[in-house]
Amino acid sequence: MKKELNKQFKRLKRRENRILNKRESKLLKSKVDPVMDKIQSKIPDKLKITLETVFLKGFQLVFEKGTGYIEKTYDKDKIKLEHDLNNYRIDKEKGKKYFKKLDKQANRSKMMNSSLSILEGGVLGLLGIGLPDIPLFISVIMKNMYEIALSYGYTYESKEEKAYILLIISGAMVKYDRKSEFSKQIDKLANDIDSGTHTEIDLEEQMKITAKILSEAMLTAKFIQGIPIAGAVGGIVNYNIIRKIGKYASLKYKKRYIFKKSRN
Repeated sequence: MKKELNKQFKRLKRRENRILNKRESKLLKSKVDPVMDKIQSKIPDKLKITLETVFLKGFQLVFEKGTGYIEKTYDKDKIKLEHDLNNYRIDKEKGKKYFKKLDKQANRSKMMNSSLSILEGGVLGLLGIGLPDIPLFISVIMKNMYEIALSYGYTYESKEEKAYILLIISGAMVKYDRKSEFSKQIDKLANDIDSGTHTEIDLEEQMKITAKILSEAMLTAKFIQGIPIAGAVGGIVNYNIIRKIGKYASLKYKKRYIFKKSRN
């Protein structure tokens, strides 16, 4: 069992290192970045503040009232049961077969929610809607996060787990030079939660940080999405963001699962 856990952990570390050590291509930096900078320079400061505020209120709404509604969109008990069965088989049979089955549900959730984000972003974009669809988009992000968490045996109701989710979203979307910093924060919080170590959580502050990072990542896209017809780009942008967050969330939750199992 320990041998297989070590193999799984090493594979995850290699994947994580590729993400943390990735750098922007020279072509992107020399050709695309100047164009994006030009677009961003034309975006009013008022819109930047508004976008960040809407993201923050979206997270507040989901955590205060929205989780129950989001849970109606998937079978929570079925996902938990599937995890429990695979977890039992991992303990009993000690092979890699059921590690892959753990990933299967998470991958299914990522695919479905990425597809949903295209529909949500594309339709609203064609109508020229930019800001009003953000709470809906956040709901899709959180649906994805909740399903992935359950796939690896984790809940999301406590303040600590909510902060963990927000850190993962931030770590996925933050610029490359800060990814390592967030990765360490994510792993530390996971270790504190799973070991029962008390940790001070300022959930409101973490929501503000995540709202700022996510709004900055989407700023130009949402500015374009507010323009009729050209707004159709929103579906593709939303898809890429959901996919990026889902991929990173799966990596972090599986790493957390394996690390916790190796200590038992």
